[in-house]
Amino acid sequence: MRLLVVEDERNLAEVVADHLRAAGHAVDIAGTLQDAQAAVRAIRYDLILLDLHLPDGDGLTLVRDLRDRSVGTPVLIATARDRIMERIEGLEAGADDYLVKPYDLHEMMARISAILRRADSGRAAQRQFGPVSVVPAAKTVLVNGQPVSLTPKEWAIVERLSRRPGITVAKAEFEDALYGFGSEVESNAIEAHISRLRAKLGRGAIETVRGFGYRMGQG
Repeated sequence: MRLLVVEDERNLAEVVADHLRAAGHAVDIAGTLQDAQAAVRAIRYDLILLDLHLPDGDGLTLVRDLRDRSVGTPVLIATARDRIMERIEGLEAGADDYLVKPYDLHEMMARISAILRRADSGRAAQRQFGPVSVVPAAKTVLVNGQPVSLTPKEWAIVERLSRRPGITVAKAEFEDALYGFGSEVESNAIEAHISRLRAKLGRGAIETVRGFGYRMGQG
């Protein structure tokens, strides 16, 4: 999944981003409110980790802008503001959860996982495509009932495809989801991931829609 870390303390932002990348996420960093606003208008993020005290404004402005535009991207606020009323203000503005600095990176990961599970709770617990079963909550893929080992990027592709059955997902959307700003993406990187997934899940598991992208097949 692709996440945005909005944090003006560069060293902290890099530590957090490295931890998230190690868990298989693509991560972008924005150090100002203006940069964050530009990023969310250019990219559809799966979650935003947001500091409130930014050099050019209040991070809650970003939350309110998103919700005013009916953008439901989950937001986890991370800030040194620990007064109860400030936490309530953040949640009422549309944030999904709150972390008070300094925070433990393992707690951060647990809260992110919980938020993403809640965001996915309205969808089917298991997505079925012929012999292929996708279980988002467990980040598991089964073929004929047997679990298949996937890399983080392979899982991200399957999750993105299975999220919208029957809908073709463009190659550019996969690149947006898998790679952060500044990452070099080889021209055939997505094709290589798809090829390996077909070897694991079956040739018919992922269909190519020529000129458009890919979609889940029925095996």
